[in-house]
Amino acid sequence: MCGIVGYIGRRDVAPLLLEGLQRLEYRGYDSAGIVVSSPKSGALKMVKAKGRVRELEARVPKRFAGTTGIAHTRWATHGAPSDRNAHPHLDAEGKVAVVHNGIIDNASALRARLESEGVVFASETDTEVLVHLVARSGADSLEEKVREALKVVEGTYGIAVMHADFADRIVVARNGSPVVLGIGEKEMFVASDVAALVAHTRQVVTLDDGEMATLKADDFRTYTTSGTTTTATPETVEWEAASYDMGGHDTYMHKEISEQPDAVDRALRGRIDDRFSTVHLGGLNLDPREARSIRRVKILGCGTSYHAGLIGAGLIEGLARIPADAEPASEFRYRNPVVDPDTLYIAVSQSGETYDVLAAVQELKRKGARVLGVVNVVGSAIAREADGGVYVHAGPEVCVVSTKCFTNTVVAFALLAVHLGRIRDLSVTDGKRIIEGLRRLPAQIQEILAREDEIEKLAAEYAEAKSMMFIGRVRGYPVALEASLKLKEISYIHAEAYPASELKHGPLALIEPAMPTVAIVPDDDLLEKNRAALEEIKARSGRILAVAHREQEKADHTILVPKNEDELDPILMGVPLQLLAYHTALHLGRDIDKPRNLAKSVTVE
Repeated sequence: MCGIVGYIGRRDVAPLLLEGLQRLEYRGYDSAGIVVSSPKSGALKMVKAKGRVRELEARVPKRFAGTTGIAHTRWATHGAPSDRNAHPHLDAEGKVAVVHNGIIDNASALRARLESEGVVFASETDTEVLVHLVARSGADSLEEKVREALKVVEGTYGIAVMHADFADRIVVARNGSPVVLGIGEKEMFVASDVAALVAHTRQVVTLDDGEMATLKADDFRTYTTSGTTTTATPETVEWEAASYDMGGHDTYMHKEISEQPDAVDRALRGRIDDRFSTVHLGGLNLDPREARSIRRVKILGCGTSYHAGLIGAGLIEGLARIPADAEPASEFRYRNPVVDPDTLYIAVSQSGETYDVLAAVQELKRKGARVLGVVNVVGSAIAREADGGVYVHAGPEVCVVSTKCFTNTVVAFALLAVHLGRIRDLSVTDGKRIIEGLRRLPAQIQEILAREDEIEKLAAEYAEAKSMMFIGRVRGYPVALEASLKLKEISYIHAEAYPASELKHGPLALIEPAMPTVAIVPDDDLLEKNRAALEEIKARSGRILAVAHREQEKADHTILVPKNEDELDPILMGVPLQLLAYHTALHLGRDIDKPRNLAKSVTVE
């Protein structure tokens, strides 16, 4: 959730770290801080500030020389946003500096023990216990000091540690929170996300859980927390620095919505087999015999990924005729689930590092389940832990709320459903029908984007609502859930989503002129059922904004969406609702890319 960046080399470190923090600010933005090592004495110099990275940058003095440093942008867990709770944290002597992502579960017990030994804490954070544990270690090397501290720590962490007495190195460690090393020429980088590295190097090493590394200016080495040397081979990052720029847009969210035609085209490229009207997904590691033995599919994700999983379950069940459902990963592992050897589990995460999803994957693997990953980030933790999977190829997504990655994830599920279906009972004719529908998506999404001005005007009309309801049936219900979430996340308007069939079972009590309803009304076999729901709302003086393939008589306004195959219509119907949420938030003056209380990559429980 928070962002870490570090550097050791020959260059002036402060500008590099501040630039890296700017690129990572979507991971946390309630406070930020920086520590650099004086090139002559090795003494640590620190600046911290509550608020955005720009507040920190304004505080950094002009003379803040150093060639080694670590920095952090925070999303608060322990302790309110403040200067003193901002990272990095120093020990009392100012010799040890630590930045940390994650949560130390036994921080209270460790804090009590240290306080009984005379340690005075300067912050409310869980991270500060690590600083004092490292500082109080009697070990001879920084590596051993960090290792001793981690032996008594329970929880998740991605950390970077500096010590004034060991000014030639940075020591880093990972357990459940990403740490990526950047390999340069006579210089080394570390970050929690490749976004902070790609402007300087595309050669990276991603640490595994339980792994540590020592960075020096001219080399690095990796090893486990027990001291065993590991082999690390640098990989080339596919995304370039320009992928993280706004590209002439006012916000990352707007840029990422507009990139969806190209993103979908990228997800399809090289995967379609016209000869057999099927799809090739080389990373599944699932041969046809194994695919035919699957008796059930369970999809696990959180937030937007869960909503994509709901649509994915419908696609798999409808096209491959395998019973399928989706469940929040954050709940799955706490209900002692029955893990069936004939069930295929699919873990969904944009970052590939979402802790709740990763923990569910690890529990499933422990119980012998077959797990596939549907992720965006190559080499991420879930991609490495899973038995195989599908990369969604959406490209970097910087805005906290997901748009293009949601769309590409659903496209990936459509590809997977065709693949499984053609192995089983999906006919050549239906396989070809879905493939042709997938090919039409980029142009149809572009057609929706071309009507942005109309959606902007509707957003202004509905922006004064205090609460909104979203409804849909079967395929439309996950679209309503995702649209409701988007509106909540960036406009702060209260919104709820319900199956349209459930209106009579309670939600109709909420209908009044002041509470608009957004209705997903695809032109499919449930059209008349959806129209009946509109009648119920209109009879109670409710305002209706319909998203449909044709004008809806009972709706006050209709956003028209091009028709595709019934199974693929949810992909298109989600796009105008992303724009509706965007322009509603813009009309209300919200900070769209960095909504309050949220961060991009949720790597804590």
